[in-house]
Amino acid sequence: MRAAVDVMGGDKAPAAILNGCWAAAPLLGPEDSVLLIGDEAIIRQGLASSGLSQEQEQRYKVVATTQVVQMDDPPVEAIRNKPDSSISVMCKLAAKGEADVVISAGNTGACVAAAQLRMRNLSGVSRPGISVLMPTFYGPVAVCDVGANITPKPRHLQQYAIMAGAYASAVLGKKNPRVGLLSIGEEDAKGTAMVKGARKLMRDEPQINFVGNVEGRDLFKGVADVVVCDGFVGNTILKCVEGLAEGLFQTIASELEQVGPQLVKQFEPVLKKIHQRHDYQEYGGAPLLGVDGYCLICHGSSDGRAIRNAIRVGKQLVASGVNERIVEQIAASIPGGDE
Repeated sequence: MRAAVDVMGGDKAPAAILNGCWAAAPLLGPEDSVLLIGDEAIIRQGLASSGLSQEQEQRYKVVATTQVVQMDDPPVEAIRNKPDSSISVMCKLAAKGEADVVISAGNTGACVAAAQLRMRNLSGVSRPGISVLMPTFYGPVAVCDVGANITPKPRHLQQYAIMAGAYASAVLGKKNPRVGLLSIGEEDAKGTAMVKGARKLMRDEPQINFVGNVEGRDLFKGVADVVVCDGFVGNTILKCVEGLAEGLFQTIASELEQVGPQLVKQFEPVLKKIHQRHDYQEYGGAPLLGVDGYCLICHGSSDGRAIRNAIRVGKQLVASGVNERIVEQIAASIPGGDE
């Protein structure tokens, strides 16, 4: 596995990104390498103080760039106007077959734009979608899309169901993942025209184990392994769940503290275990499904642990062959009408 990492992208870049790359050293085998994309002086300074052994250091290669896409840059314009940015260059490397997976905690829109412009879509895929694993009591649920496509057409959601289903099978080990379509009610008549059109396509598609419409609360009830929605709704849900989880842990800790510090100490191992299960840093990054290659988009505030886990997930994705499965299933899917 050859992982190209955007060293310059993210709220805590470059230090946290580099620390995550060094922490991933024990995960790398003789055939693995990490391409460090960004400011050469910063990267070489980081390498010098990394504490890696000589053997480990050989698995890291520096790819110098001179431009950086900022978090607030307009995505498409940034990719066109900054061809030597770390995001653009890492996707060019993947397009040339010199990287197997690209990883960035930078500007999400720019990552999506660069992947589409440079890496292109897999055969038959209309629009890529970001799939995030959302932790629940019943196990992770793959939600797609969470930000790549905010105005999809029914065909796009049908393909998200197929792609996220292939992802859940390959990564979560779900043999026949149950797929739900996010709506405002379980009834067929509920939802927008786009949702109704997507429901019909998903219901009629034999490759999708469709369980029907699901509501927001159903995400945490174990009724589906994959939930499909448009990128606007998906991103809103993702940020809401992140904020809710953080708020709940703060509230629980505060209440226990008021009862007594000893109680906090007593429950600390349990709270840590639960927090770890719901911490996005443990999941590394969310794959942009549908592009020709593997692209992992990390949270903007990712620390070193998230980047380490993203490299781990990237290695798992490359070995899974999920893209080959996506191409086969998209080719065999029923026509989706208007693209």
